[in-house]
Amino acid sequence: MMGDTKENDAYEEELLDYEEEDEKALDSISAKVNGESVKKGYVGIHSSGFRDFLLKPELLRAIVDSGFEHPSEVQHECIPQSILGMDVICQAKSGMGKTAVFVLSTLQQIEPVSGQVAALVLCHTRELAYQICHEFERFSTYLPDIKVAVFYGGVNIKIHKDLLKNECPHIVVGTPGRILALARDKDLSLRNVRHFILDECDKMLESLDMRRDVQEIFKMTPHDKQVMMFSATLSKEIRPVCKKFMQDPMEIYVDDEAKLTLHGLVQVYLMNVMLQINYHVRTWLVSCHDKRLTRYKGFKEGHKRILVATDLVGRGIDIERVNIVINYDMPDSADTYLHRVGRAGRFGTKGLAITFVSSASDSDVLNQVQERFEVDIKELPEQIDTSTYMPS
Repeated sequence: MMGDTKENDAYEEELLDYEEEDEKALDSISAKVNGESVKKGYVGIHSSGFRDFLLKPELLRAIVDSGFEHPSEVQHECIPQSILGMDVICQAKSGMGKTAVFVLSTLQQIEPVSGQVAALVLCHTRELAYQICHEFERFSTYLPDIKVAVFYGGVNIKIHKDLLKNECPHIVVGTPGRILALARDKDLSLRNVRHFILDECDKMLESLDMRRDVQEIFKMTPHDKQVMMFSATLSKEIRPVCKKFMQDPMEIYVDDEAKLTLHGLVQVYLMNVMLQINYHVRTWLVSCHDKRLTRYKGFKEGHKRILVATDLVGRGIDIERVNIVINYDMPDSADTYLHRVGRAGRFGTKGLAITFVSSASDSDVLNQVQERFEVDIKELPEQIDTSTYMPS
């Protein structure tokens, strides 16, 4: 444990070396916004609709096509400053459109140059990388000159190298391991990156191995760039780590953790569950490991109604019409619980979360959830009114 602490400190020191101590070295990004209050979340441009953000007409058209009418609270708060190029660290509850903040902000600012990667988005799983890439493609429908590509492990790296050589994208989305491999081999050049984004940033930076990869990638990018980080859970311990990557960021946190609870989500538990089907579930999961993305796509597109999965889809994954989440195994922490149940009841819709409790440690986690997020999780009744978790 002592060795891990020293190693952790060493990595943080490396990041400190990356920053310029002289305030004059702060780039023009932070100079665009004046006033201390702005950095803490005050938005100078008050907007009631996406049109008021003064976005490109092509983006507004894509937003209308997607069925969005009014920005969520986090979009209202972040987009006006992020489109100015300001660094952003943002915490907001699940299902409130954090992805759209960095997708729209990046597409608004990017000026595509052939053969140059201008934006890099990192996340922790291939499923989330695929989803984010799809969001960029959706909102760039009327910006045909902008190319987007996604890179993750499990795919022959030669395919990725050929794509970078023949059709270099302007926006790259990927997992740290594959991005680092491509960058080390000089197939992916990051010297023109102007936007560096971490989604589920706490997950990316809490693990020392993943943090090491992220830092190495970060150092391959120019000093003068915009950095944005997002998650539903940002502990007070991880916030300073995030800020080491940034220069004078706008910070949006939810310190009242009760506000992270999704109000349309009914949460219940079931005690003393006999885990008799465990073997069969695990066999199915292992056998489909190589077909992860195919299974995910089938569920997202509505071809399958039920998805059995590990924590791989417990964070960030946004799938319409998911009404019910069942925690077959109790999550290992209150944070993980919050992310998992947040797959249902997204963007103000209704949902139901059922958690199986089969041990004293399971009960401890459940109690932590109720205490931290000020939510009353009752035992599963014999009958539940479907109108409480299904759209009318």
